[in-house]
Amino acid sequence: MTEQALLRGTAVLPPGLEEAGAAELAELGASGLRPLHRAVAFEADLACFYRMQLQARLPFRLLRQLASFPCRSREELYRGVQRAADWDQWLPPQLSFRVDATGSLPGLSHSHYSALQVKNALVDWQRQHWGSRSSVDLEQPDISLHVHLGGGMAQLSVDGSGESLHRRGYRPRQGLAPLKENLAAGLIRLTGWDGSVPLADPLCGSGTLLIEAACGALGIHPGLERRYALERWPDFNDPLWSAQCQAAAAARRNTLANGQALAPIVGNEADPLVLEQAQANADAAGVAPWLQLQQGDCRDFEPPGGPGVLVCNPPYGERIGERDQLEQLYADLGAMVKQRCGGWDLWLLSGNPELTGALR
Repeated sequence: MTEQALLRGTAVLPPGLEEAGAAELAELGASGLRPLHRAVAFEADLACFYRMQLQARLPFRLLRQLASFPCRSREELYRGVQRAADWDQWLPPQLSFRVDATGSLPGLSHSHYSALQVKNALVDWQRQHWGSRSSVDLEQPDISLHVHLGGGMAQLSVDGSGESLHRRGYRPRQGLAPLKENLAAGLIRLTGWDGSVPLADPLCGSGTLLIEAACGALGIHPGLERRYALERWPDFNDPLWSAQCQAAAAARRNTLANGQALAPIVGNEADPLVLEQAQANADAAGVAPWLQLQQGDCRDFEPPGGPGVLVCNPPYGERIGERDQLEQLYADLGAMVKQRCGGWDLWLLSGNPELTGALR
């Protein structure tokens, strides 16, 4: 594929961030954007696809479409996969692979069996052409394929990311209920915070919300310290990839894009061990000098001079915390905000509407 030719792809996103994800990809140069369920379809040239892998903060994965074909049965899926790509190039038998599937069609209503049908089609094709076949590697495959079934069509894609993009690498240690980094970045994006006003988290935990905010404001892109599956693709363009890596690294700065100093970013955490994790994570992410992390109860939290933005992901009872204690925590958090945070915006991520109601 030439640099100018457009490829089609899909960004896999957390639910609720489809519109925000489409906006982010548009800023990075993608076109033909179409929000889906937990995903966004896009078009991009190879340079843009590389750029999104390195710089996009919201996706779990960025998939490149190899083929789309009519598919209404197991047999059509089998035959369509064998014709879907130049498997001489994409999957010689010395490479390992895995297949993941979503969606369904008549006779294939379970993703496991859809993936198995794709795998069988590929290894049968390999045996016919080479007399040998690839091994399946679920942990670290050379090629990771995704098939999506629905609407009488099958879409076969290859994953360019490898390990999920939400794993930034700065968080080797995490608390009992960690917030995924891309979901944290999405919440920060939804707030509209741009680094010009203070940002505070009175229940900061291991610091993910604040670290993602600081990285975004300072141009520290998430994908520089990792390896990518696309580096093993048959049409990998090393000079183009290197140029995009250099551009992403050069975007890092110590101020906002307009040259102004980053506004205060303040985190508060009651548990000293969790606060230690937050500090270690901020160090690993390279943003510790811009974060003010302190130990204390959220009920006693004193925000910096505002107005500003409060972000918070308090526990909501699925894995940590007892119900009565959490209702009191939410009520006390609401009281603190009303008493001390006049003029601030509050953005709170919660999986329990009843507890959220206790904020009043």
